[in-house]
Amino acid sequence: MSRSHSRSSAVLRDDGLRLPRPPGIIRQFWARHPRFADILVALICLALSVGSSAAPYSDAATIPPAGAIVIAVALIASAVLLVWRRRWPVAVLVAAIVADVLLLVITRSSGGPAFALALYTLAVHRSPRSSWIGLGAGVAITGGLALAWFGLGGLTLQAALNTVLAVSIPGLIGALIGINIGNRKRYIDAVIARSRQLLVERDQQGQLAAAAERDRIAREMHDIVSHSLTVVVALSEGAAATSDRDRARDASMAAAQTARDALTEMRSMLGVLRDGDADAPLAPLDATNPADTVATAQRAGFPVSLATRGEVDAAPALRFAIGRIIQEGVTNAIRHAPMASTIDVRIDHDADPIVIEIVNDGASRPVSDAGFGLRGLAERAALLGGVVVSAPAGEARWMLRAELPHPTGLPAAPQPTAKETDR
Repeated sequence: MSRSHSRSSAVLRDDGLRLPRPPGIIRQFWARHPRFADILVALICLALSVGSSAAPYSDAATIPPAGAIVIAVALIASAVLLVWRRRWPVAVLVAAIVADVLLLVITRSSGGPAFALALYTLAVHRSPRSSWIGLGAGVAITGGLALAWFGLGGLTLQAALNTVLAVSIPGLIGALIGINIGNRKRYIDAVIARSRQLLVERDQQGQLAAAAERDRIAREMHDIVSHSLTVVVALSEGAAATSDRDRARDASMAAAQTARDALTEMRSMLGVLRDGDADAPLAPLDATNPADTVATAQRAGFPVSLATRGEVDAAPALRFAIGRIIQEGVTNAIRHAPMASTIDVRIDHDADPIVIEIVNDGASRPVSDAGFGLRGLAERAALLGGVVVSAPAGEARWMLRAELPHPTGLPAAPQPTAKETDR
């Protein structure tokens, strides 16, 4: 238990992502306490600024009390703003430039660490462009003032150059470091954002795949269970209605065999979904033979006939769809027209597209097209680029007609048809 807890504490969870902790004890501490880190940086910066501002005049005079108060207020204000430098980096930069200007005017020296830190913050939390603009503005204002004062005779050339270098060099270093760290931070943020997006897309793909698989299983289950149970019911009713023990026995045996065949086919379809079932077949389902469907209906006592024209196409997806269409058509005829005198099944492989028709008489009421069977047939046909029509065909007659293109006429990307026979 403790091992599991220690392992989970080694990573940070963020929207399903397993993000590693910052390396090193110090980085982990800064990551957990950013406000404390900012206060500590502000205090260090204030101490360094006070040390640089305490330098005497070039003529060894001391700083006047009024100037000392102004400098103290400016340095303290800029240090306080450093605590919120992540939120207000522009305000921190302005305060640092103002403090440098006051130091130059009062002490004739400049170049506190606040300016470099402000440029670093701009590069990390805003953009490299804003950091370069801030560097140019600070050097232009402070350096320009120092050079102008030199031109007026208030500063020596050495003091003016020292001021320009004291502002520009630390500022440049702070900007370059901030740009490097900021670019890395933005890159990591983009990688994490992309990872979150991929997680969302993965979940959506999983939901779509699960929905498609549910539809496929429901379609296959309906075709298997509906046809087999319809035949079993017809055989059972026939066995119960006849007084001939031999015929009743034959009907019962036929019903049992039909149920066993249905169980075998169902296990072939669903067995692969069970984890750890080594005996479950992984091969695709075999196509239902139309002759077997017709023979099963004939054994149940229904007048079903089969007429086939042309060579059977070798495409597995096409043969599978034809078998299911005939199975569903014969099942609907048995269920909705139990008193039918003819149930004619016709397959024309020579036609273009291939034609499958199941026509029966004895239809007493319309067949609803909202059922799972006809909807499943329409989906099968659509996957192959064909159509299915179920409609009246004259007085008390009903026709189920499907038109399926030959393999050469199938859509250019028939990959979805593989799902019909997978697992």
